[in-house]
Order: sequence, then structure tokens, then C-alpha cells
Amino acid sequence: MEDILIYFYTYKEAIFIIVLSIYLGIEVISNVPSVLHTPLMSGANAISGVIIIGGIILVGHSDLSHFSFRLVTGILAILFATLNVAGGFAVTDRMLEMFKKKK
Repeated sequence: MEDILIYFYTYKEAIFIIVLSIYLGIEVISNVPSVLHTPLMSGANAISGVIIIGGIILVGHSDLSHFSFRLVTGILAILFATLNVAGGFAVTDRMLEMFKKKK
């Protein structure tokens, strides 16, 4: 328990910034009107595409003979960014279907 308290005391500024950015992100995203949702998802997909490239570079430069921090981080980056891109395209497609005229 003391180790956890020491960790929080040592990194209190970084923890405060992370918690504040999570709160700010939730507030910003929850107040986005549906008209702006599609352009924002396109931007998020582009950023996730860059993360996929970074993850591929990390995996390519890591030693594949044993698990290292680079290998695990790269694989997780590729996995989560790919899920984000696929989900973003699905949501964007669904949002665009809402704006089409019904037949």
C-alpha cells in the first residue's frame, strides 16, 4: 500500500494531467453535435492510421526472439488502432446512412 502512495506522490502532476484530460475528452466528445461527428471520426481514423504505422515500426525494430516492451507495445498499438479504425469507419458509414434520403 505504501508503494502505491509513494507512486502517486511521485507522479502526482502526471496523474492529474491524465485525469484532467480524460474528463475534458469526455466533456468535449459528449457535446459534439451529430453533424460534426463524421468529420471528427475521419480525423480520428487518420490519427489511428499513423498509430498503426508507428506500431509496425516498433514491432519491426524489436527483438523477436523474446518478449520486450517494444514488441508488446507495438502489438497493442497495432491491435487497438486497427479496432479504432474499423469501428470509426463503421460508425461513419452508419452516420452517413442517416443523412441519406429514404426511398
